[in-house]
Amino acid sequence: MLSNISIISGKSSENLARKLSKKIKANLVRSEIRVFADGESKITLNGKLSKKKSVVVQSIYPPVDTNLIQALSLISKAREVSSQVIAVIPYMGYARQDREFLPGEIVTMKVIGKLFKGAGASEVIAVDIHSLIGFKYFTIKTKNLTAIPDLVQYFKKLSLKNPLIVSPDQGGKKRAQEFAQEFGSEYIALEKKRDRKTGKVKIQTKNVNVLGRDLILVDDMISTGGSIVKATQFLKKQKCNRVYVACTHALLMNDARNKIMKAGVTKIVSANTIPGKTSIVDVSNTIAKAII
Repeated sequence: MLSNISIISGKSSENLARKLSKKIKANLVRSEIRVFADGESKITLNGKLSKKKSVVVQSIYPPVDTNLIQALSLISKAREVSSQVIAVIPYMGYARQDREFLPGEIVTMKVIGKLFKGAGASEVIAVDIHSLIGFKYFTIKTKNLTAIPDLVQYFKKLSLKNPLIVSPDQGGKKRAQEFAQEFGSEYIALEKKRDRKTGKVKIQTKNVNVLGRDLILVDDMISTGGSIVKATQFLKKQKCNRVYVACTHALLMNDARNKIMKAGVTKIVSANTIPGKTSIVDVSNTIAKAII
């Protein structure tokens, strides 16, 4: 038992924190949450914290603000005892708000960088953060891990017909390339256009040769699933075989899972950065290597 490391389990990442503590044989400290009638919550830690190093594990998925406040509170409490506090934020909420797209918009990642430092974090570790630009606003140490090798391991076990890796847009081209390299196959990236005001997505690619092939649509995160639905519909019209979806973070808001399955997807496979029905790929080993 590595008693010089404490793993503090936030409510949003209990399962992942437990797996992580087992992997590195560290002391697991659970958090209890009591929610009051007015919506405020009180956190109590059950267990003894290490004086040397504490690792707070808390994903910031919806309810984003609640999970963010709880992450900061856990970091602050850990810092009272431990000389080093690592914040493992498997899914970093607000990472899409990394620049001023329209005049007057607040760059929330700038604020979050200050909050993590102010709470007492020595280092912040995320998994497949949506944009690395967000980490540029942090003045403490940051690390971005990738779940791609873990996701690839899952797909290597499947019997796929002439598989092709597909990115639903040009922004994810590098990710698809990395996935394809690790998997040992080719890749393509579709062209899409999103209306900044309405959020509507349109595929602009004309034709691709995917006839009879099994496809793996690769993305870092799926929120409403609009891009995945449009890409699947387009690829099915091109007479592909099965379509799988591989993503790190499956937010799957507003019945997105059903919409994606209805579009013709065989299976959605995601990492356990966000717990849910699709989160069957464990990233605790990848995180363990980064904190020891």
